[in-house]
Amino acid sequence: MKKDIHIPKVDQVYIAVVNEHNDVYNTDDWNAYIINDREEDLELVLIVSNGYSETKKTATFRKKLDKLPKKSYAKIELMTEELFALNNQFKVSFFIGNQMFDKTYLFRKNTINKKALQPIPLMAVKGVLVK
Repeated sequence: MKKDIHIPKVDQVYIAVVNEHNDVYNTDDWNAYIINDREEDLELVLIVSNGYSETKKTATFRKKLDKLPKKSYAKIELMTEELFALNNQFKVSFFIGNQMFDKTYLFRKNTINKKALQPIPLMAVKGVLVK
């Protein structure tokens, strides 16, 4: 039965971690975003994230978006720099029509840093991107 379930390949949906200035607290914060660069809306987007290493594991964070419109993005969570020493994993599931899509995005430890910044699709900022 399980072999009969077809989950198609996810493309044009990304996770980015962006370094942004917070005007309220006058700090530079790292925020994780989900980006929908597709021509279709994503429905019932479920994101489960956590950080881990050989000796440590963070709490699991869950976020649900009812809809992520085409060519848009949404903030997932604030990330503290202590998390960057861990592998940070984002499991993303969503629907387009009646079809379910699922993908795991992984930021390996120490890959989120200011030296790794690159332009982020749809956003006028630089960050670290996982496709």
